[in-house]
Amino acid sequence: MKTFISLISGLLLTFQAFCAPQSTAQQKKSLTFAVVPQQSAKKLAKLWTPLLTEISEKSGVKLIFTTAPNIPIFEQRLAKGEYDFAYMNPYHFVVYNKSAGYQAMAKQKNKRIQGIIVVKKHSGITELGQLKDLTLAFPAPAAFAATLLPKADLKAQGIAVNSRYVSSHDSVYLSVARGLFPAGGGIMRTFNNAPKQVRDQLQILWKTAKYTPHAIANHPLVAQEVSQNVQQSLLTLHTSEQGAKLLKAINFTQFETAQDSDWNDIRALGIDSL
Repeated sequence: MKTFISLISGLLLTFQAFCAPQSTAQQKKSLTFAVVPQQSAKKLAKLWTPLLTEISEKSGVKLIFTTAPNIPIFEQRLAKGEYDFAYMNPYHFVVYNKSAGYQAMAKQKNKRIQGIIVVKKHSGITELGQLKDLTLAFPAPAAFAATLLPKADLKAQGIAVNSRYVSSHDSVYLSVARGLFPAGGGIMRTFNNAPKQVRDQLQILWKTAKYTPHAIANHPLVAQEVSQNVQQSLLTLHTSEQGAKLLKAINFTQFETAQDSDWNDIRALGIDSL
């Protein structure tokens, strides 16, 4: 009888241990690092995978690059807490810090994000008023600097436009360059990263005000020691020749420590798009 009770107790303990919530780090040998799909997955992988490999080696935490087919799916995955670490736009951080508990770790140093509106060179469009009632290309409804900020500026000036969402910043630039849309929204970093043959066909018509840039954040279930190791590797990446080279590839110079309150300027805008 005692043997039977011991067996049952052992099975119960095993079952409880199996069902008990575990941290992400306990569950997996490698952790996901997601990058908002402002550009094609192939291009993002080429830019970010070497950087994440370097951070993995320095931190002792194996990071696996991932992204999503488009920004709305990226948002759905953030909402479900599917990513261990994520590089997300300022508005995403405000939303998913509150709803999913993502915690700020780092952001680009000495950087403020700014939205732009681009048009094709020699299109004859030289002022915002000429865009009235036209259909403009934007990456996604909740793309902060590339969609929300330009549309807010247009609205503030009484310029009504129609919107077509084309999934990524690169798609905006390409579609405007091809003449499919008269104008589109983006940001300086992705515009500068666009293929030269596309960029050379475009010019910047408008720039918005500047705000706190994208966040690198960790899911709350990532162990504190793990997130601190990754954070430290991010903060010191620029100090080596190889790290500086990898940062330059994504048009960064250096990361700095970030905290949740750094995005209070975004919260103050009262945006409610998600």
